[in-house]
This record gives sequence, structure tokens and C-alpha cells, in this order.
Amino acid sequence: MINDEGIKLGNHSFHPGIQDSWKNFVAGQLITGEVRQIIVDSWQNSVKNGISPFQKKVSRVLSGKEIIYNESLNRDLINVSLPVMENLYRFVAGSGFTVTLIDNKGIILKIIGDQEVADSISRGNFIIGADWSEESAGTNAIGLALKLDQPIQVISYEHFCICSHNSTCSAAPIHDAEGNIMGILDMTGDFEKAHSHTLGMVVASVHGIEKQLESKHAWEKYHLANSYLNAIVESVSEGMMAVNESGVITHINSYAIKVLQDNKDAIIGKDIATYLKPSFLRENKNNLFGLTDQEVDIITNGKVKKAIISSRKIEGLPNGMKGTVIVFNELNRTRKLVQRMSGLEAKLTFNDILGNNEKFLTTVELAKNAAYSLSNVLLLGESGTGKDVFAQAIHNASQKSNGPFVAINCGAIPRELINSELFGYVEGAFTGAKRGGNPGKFEMADGGTIFLDEIGEMPLELQTILLRVIENKSIMRIGGQETIPVNVRIIAATNKDLVKEVERGNFRRDLYYRLNVVSINLLPLREHKDDIPLLCEHFIQTINHQLGKDVYEIEDAVSHLFNEYDWPGNIRELYNTLERSLNIAQCSKLLVSFLPYEFTAFKKAQKSLSHKSFEDLEKDLISNLIAEHAGNITRIANKLGIARTTLYRKLDKYNLNHQ
Repeated sequence: MINDEGIKLGNHSFHPGIQDSWKNFVAGQLITGEVRQIIVDSWQNSVKNGISPFQKKVSRVLSGKEIIYNESLNRDLINVSLPVMENLYRFVAGSGFTVTLIDNKGIILKIIGDQEVADSISRGNFIIGADWSEESAGTNAIGLALKLDQPIQVISYEHFCICSHNSTCSAAPIHDAEGNIMGILDMTGDFEKAHSHTLGMVVASVHGIEKQLESKHAWEKYHLANSYLNAIVESVSEGMMAVNESGVITHINSYAIKVLQDNKDAIIGKDIATYLKPSFLRENKNNLFGLTDQEVDIITNGKVKKAIISSRKIEGLPNGMKGTVIVFNELNRTRKLVQRMSGLEAKLTFNDILGNNEKFLTTVELAKNAAYSLSNVLLLGESGTGKDVFAQAIHNASQKSNGPFVAINCGAIPRELINSELFGYVEGAFTGAKRGGNPGKFEMADGGTIFLDEIGEMPLELQTILLRVIENKSIMRIGGQETIPVNVRIIAATNKDLVKEVERGNFRRDLYYRLNVVSINLLPLREHKDDIPLLCEHFIQTINHQLGKDVYEIEDAVSHLFNEYDWPGNIRELYNTLERSLNIAQCSKLLVSFLPYEFTAFKKAQKSLSHKSFEDLEKDLISNLIAEHAGNITRIANKLGIARTTLYRKLDKYNLNHQ
């Protein structure tokens, strides 16, 4: 029973008249005693919610499965709160109080207290899984703390329902790091033991829980960020290391471990200088940790690997610490990436070489046999016969198919640049040389194949260097002193008669023999015209797809004309002719009227000048094109489907002036 003097509670007093006020309220009469406004407001809400003041127990209780599920949703809150609840209970053990944890919906999660007290309050369904929100249990400290988002104490008849009139409840909300209510901490006991200090103990305990939740949240964020960082570092397809200000390795990713060919524990703690060539350290001693795409020699198990390295200082570390992150990639891997990005990789295979002609198939079989060896190959044939296609196919069928394929046209590069293109240069080798130097095509092709097209155009002085590269299997960059080993298979090609070029002194005899280990003569199209229908079918299908056309038939007159024509530009000329014709085709059939000018001119010339030789016809055709295109070499070569260098030779041959 409450005595007549009342109980002092913080900033308000609980008077015995509260019982009369409650009775008057539930009877629909005026409240005569002093009652806190938040209590009166809650009583009114309880009536609106249809709560009976005479209910002896809370009606809404979760099922067993629902309780288990609800606990799983609030696992973090429970794990952090239970040690604090146990510590709080030790202060009040034996005093008739229980310590209760409630979720953010008012559902009881855990109760710690004396067994007899727990049994007593359970009669009003103050049990795990019970809903003690204001909407379910009427006015009570749990529901009000949840609704008002503030600590509160409710005593005896301040409760709306009679099942709680013998209790005092002190509750405070628990917030997460963002200020959202996660749950409620409550102390419930006999109303005669009500004291404002009880609420203070609850508030202090809630503060401890919130601090631990905040620490847990911060740790989880740190752990998550660290996991993301590790995942990112491990997913990077480059070697990464972190070193401290003394140059000692402190962190390393898996790719870097693979490159250094050691285990993680052995690498961490070593000086970075362990893995760098001494000459590199001497050259970069003042700027070792501020490099960008610098070529470096990495020492692993006594062997030297070339790599591209960049490094940046790490600022803002705790306690004034400094560090550096180093990113590197093996040069061979970088070269392969460059090959893929530049489109110089070999994409064609023997499946892309079409033809049924017996002599042509014999040539293909010879090329396949050549692919199985590592000997140098010399491809001979007129322009447009597909020497580049055969080179790619040989590479892709060879033991070096996983290595790079680097193609260079020796006739298309100025004489003064071909040396640096093939063999590279060091920094400062000449005016305009790129900072850090530049690898040549032989270095780029290391481990794979280099295709030297139009080898007959290579200057004599370069032939000497190339011969030395083949013999020594190494190169030296322009301006450099270091010999760089290269493991490269050479495929050379030319439309010149190299035997005659050797006799004329234009090509080194010893180089010719070095290159001519396996010689393959590619047939001109005029020698396997029976393959033209097959080639046309394939090319038209490809061009249809590119141009969005739907040409699937060839006029008989076109087929006849194609068979009569001698194709000086060979397969390349056939493809170009079909592409130009399909561009203007206006129906599903390829007609003679769609063919370019040289074919109709050829037909007319054939009728009127049948006595002329092929060379006479070719000379007349080129003369007409010179007049038509005002001597523009590029346009004329494109019309003929041949290379510019080939056209120049024909101009010299026929003594034609194109100016």
C-alpha cells in the first residue's frame, strides 16, 4: 500500500490520490488529483486503442517460432545488452526487481531477475514474446519510453491496466549510432520500492549499451572497410606492396607474391632493396618512391624479371608515420595487354583460310607443318595473297600461341625509324626519345612471334642487326649498353624474289638463309580461280553483316567476269571489289552494274584489245586510273586492291608518270 505521505520521484511526487484519479477516469468522471499530463494523454490513447483498464494480462504474445525469429532479428542488441543487464541485476539482486530488454516494437526479448518475481509478473504476461507497447498494454513505462523516445518511470495506478497496478517500471530507449531506437531497457519491481534512482540506474546502463553498440558498429565498419580493401587489393591484376619509411615491406598482395616467387611471411619484413637490382637503386636513390611507369629489374631466386613499376608516398598515417605503395607488373604481361588493346594480336587460324584447290590445300598443309616447329618461316607471294593471314594462323597453331603476336611492315616505316621500332631505345638516345625509353617490337614479341612483312624492303644496315639478333637471340636498344634476351619465332614475308635481290646486293645472303628455313609460296588467285565462288560466298556473308545488306546471289555474268579477270591484287582485291559493289547494291543479287570501273574497263579492253598481253592491259588500267584520280597514289592503290609499295613498283615497271 502507498502511505499518505506519498513517494518522492525525481521532479514529481506520486500521491495516493492517483488511485482516485484513475478510478474517476475509467468511470468517465473528472480527474480530481494531480496526475502528470503525459500519463493522462496515454490513458486517453489507451481508451482510443480499445484497451480495457480491467484486463489482467497482455493479450498479444508471439508464438515460439515468432520469438526465435524476433531474437534473430535483434541478435546484436541482445548480445551487447545481456552483459550490461547481468551487471545491473547484481546491484538489485534479491530486491524484487527484474531487468528486461525489449525490442523497438515493444516485444520483450530477455528478462533477468529473481525467480519468484519473474513468476509473479508473468501472471500479467510480462514474459518473453509479450507485446508491451502502448497499443497493446495501455499506459506503461515501456510503451511510453518507446513512444516518447525518452526515459520515464511509471508507478502503480499510473498504469492504465490493473494487471500492472502493483508494479513500478523504469524504462529508457536504446539508440543506435544514427540515433534510431533499437530497443528499451526496463527495470520492473514492486510499486512500494519505487525510487527515482532506479530510473537513473537504467539510464546509465543504457548509456553503456549505446557506447558498446557504437564501438561494435565502428569495429564492423572498420572490419568491412578492411575486408573491402583487402578484396580490392587482391582483385587488382598488378603486384602491390606497401613499405614503411625505412623501405621495409609491410603488406603485399597475392600477385606480387607470385611474381617474387616467395611466401608471404618470408617477404614481409624484408627491405625492398632485396628484390631490386643494385644499379636501379643507385640511379633512383633520391626518387625511389616517386616513380611512374619506370622499367625495373626485379630479382627473384637469382633470376632477373623485367617489370614496370610506379610508386607513391602515403601521407596522413597515425603518429607521423610515413609509407609508400608500390605497384608493378611484369613487362611480359604488360606487353600482352598492349597487344590486346592495340589489336595486334593474332585473331585468325587455319579455319579462316578458305579454299578447295588441290595446289592451294598443299600450301596450307605445308604451313600447318611449319606451325608445329619453331623454325623461322619465309612466306613468299604477290601482294594480297594472304601472307598476314597465314602468319597469324601459323602462330595460333604453334607452341607460342599463348605468347604475343607482333606484326610490323618493314616497307611502311621510314628508314630512320625502323631501327627504333624493331629494337627500341633507352632514355636520351636521341632528341625526342620518350622518358624512360621505349621497348621495340622484338621485346614486345618476347615469348611469341614477330611477323616481319615486306622483309625485302628492310635496309641493308638493319639486315645486319637482324642477323645478329637471330644468331644471339638477344637485342640491344638504341643508345643502350645492356643485352636483352628475347625468345622470338620469326615469320618473314615478301613479294620480292629474294634470290634476285641477293644477287643484286640488296639483301644479305646469310640473312636469307637464316630466314628461309621453311619457305612457303602462296598461290596468286589467278592460279586457283576455282576457289573464287567459295571466297565470294564467305566474303559476301561477312560484308552483309558489316553493312546491313542482304545480298545472297551473284549474277552469272559477274561470276563469268570474275573467272576471266586475272586479279593482280589477288584475294585482297577480290574482297575490296565485293565490298565496294555491295555498298551500292540495291537488290539481293550482285549485278555487273554494281562492279567498279576497272572491271567494265577490263571487259571492254578484253573485247577490243584481245591481242594485248596481261601486262599491256594492266598498264592501260593503271594509266586510266592515274587520269581518273589525278595521280593520287592512295586512291589508285585502293582501287586496285594493292599496297602503295606494290603500285610504285608497277609505275616504275611501266615507266608511268603519276605526277
